[in-house]
Amino acid sequence: MVKNASAHIEDKELLNKYYSNGNNQWLGILLERYTMLLFGVCLKYLKDEEDAKDAVQQIFLKVVTELPKYKVEYFKSWLYMIAKNLCLMKIRERQGRIPVELTDNVSSGEEATSKSDLLEKDRTLSLVEEGLDELSEEQKICVTLFYLQKRTYHEITATTGYSLLQVKSYIQNGKRNLKLIVEKKMKKVHG
Repeated sequence: MVKNASAHIEDKELLNKYYSNGNNQWLGILLERYTMLLFGVCLKYLKDEEDAKDAVQQIFLKVVTELPKYKVEYFKSWLYMIAKNLCLMKIRERQGRIPVELTDNVSSGEEATSKSDLLEKDRTLSLVEEGLDELSEEQKICVTLFYLQKRTYHEITATTGYSLLQVKSYIQNGKRNLKLIVEKKMKKVHG
């Protein structure tokens, strides 16, 4: 009965209800709504039904712990990003590389350099993800909203409550700090 009663409620409204009172019932409705989508995404990447089911459970746990930390506006997009990142991390752990089916189709002449380029990009993305966690909370939030969620300065001020000047400063300093962190990590990796 509850499921049917909440079917007409949009994601944004459910998120607002969750943020206003912290009741996980609202989050449960959202997660139930996207369970099959998550399973499909995980299955696409992991190519194994049991691994995909496990990944969905891990995503649920990650959402429960991460969602309170951020003011997410577009739940479906955010959830997809969480799922994709978790699956790619699992693939890296399992194989130490990106599987060929996830890479772009390339001709055999370019294949060797393209695979190494893709591996390098993947490593860089991993370092960026790690680097984000080393930024101050304000910088991390603003950089994530601006670069990953493609939000405008004004949307970020509305979402976070920071002033326009603060948002611009957090993004500028966060970007600079992130670049320094990634460069430092790359030096360690390469040598």
